[in-house]
Amino acid sequence: MVDNPRELIPIIDNLGYVVEEELATVLYLMMKLEKPLLLEGNPGVGKTKIAHILSEYLGYELIRLQCYEGLDVNNAIYEWNYQKQLLAIKISESSNKSDREKEEMIFGEEYLLKRPLLRAITNNKRMILLIDEIDRADEEFEAFLLELLSDFQISVPELGTISAKQKPIVVLTSNRTRELSDALKRRCLYHWVDYPSAEKELKIIKKHIPNIESQLANKIADFVEKVRTLKLDKTPGIAETIDWAKGIAALDNDDAAMYNSLSCLLKSNHDIQAVKNEFFTSD
Repeated sequence: MVDNPRELIPIIDNLGYVVEEELATVLYLMMKLEKPLLLEGNPGVGKTKIAHILSEYLGYELIRLQCYEGLDVNNAIYEWNYQKQLLAIKISESSNKSDREKEEMIFGEEYLLKRPLLRAITNNKRMILLIDEIDRADEEFEAFLLELLSDFQISVPELGTISAKQKPIVVLTSNRTRELSDALKRRCLYHWVDYPSAEKELKIIKKHIPNIESQLANKIADFVEKVRTLKLDKTPGIAETIDWAKGIAALDNDDAAMYNSLSCLLKSNHDIQAVKNEFFTSD
């Protein structure tokens, strides 16, 4: 564990992620205070990547819960192994155990199927728990998370409260497709991950494509910054910038290469035509 946030910057940079001091400070405090971290921002700005970088830096296994509409306790926390329970009931039919004893037997932990949230707190080793795109889940699902986020424990009606053996490092991401509850936000540190400036995107391009010509990298970073000011169906994220830069570098590094490889950067014909009309139409 580093002694201050600034020490994190070169470490994370060496792992392939360009981080500014503000984000490094939030990551430092998350680990120091053992608080969950909520990362919000547009799709493609590198929110999910942060959890993977933390996993690599700390050497902790990452458990990911991908959220979606209709996600419930059975898929996120736990469910019972009904087939195994039925088999145990069948075997115990000839025993002298009372009904209460049989019930207690089949609701033991050996019959519990642990989903990502329960796995993260019952593991003997500390984990990174990534709750990805929490805004995609229903509002009701947030209520399931509150106990975990505040007390690092989960209540299972048949077993009682299960507390974390090792507190996981929890990262939540949101694309802000809906407003999250105040109760969830209160339990988390917060950071908004914005699209990078041209200067930062230039560093990202050079980090992922070390041999790229500096003039070309500058041209791409400046161009993408301008593209993001347009009203598009899908504003390009960092991953698209990197793909596009690799595509241009593999071609002739000229305007024709930029024009012909726009499909690496943009993901709809509407957006491609809008960019062509804005930046490539001749006078």
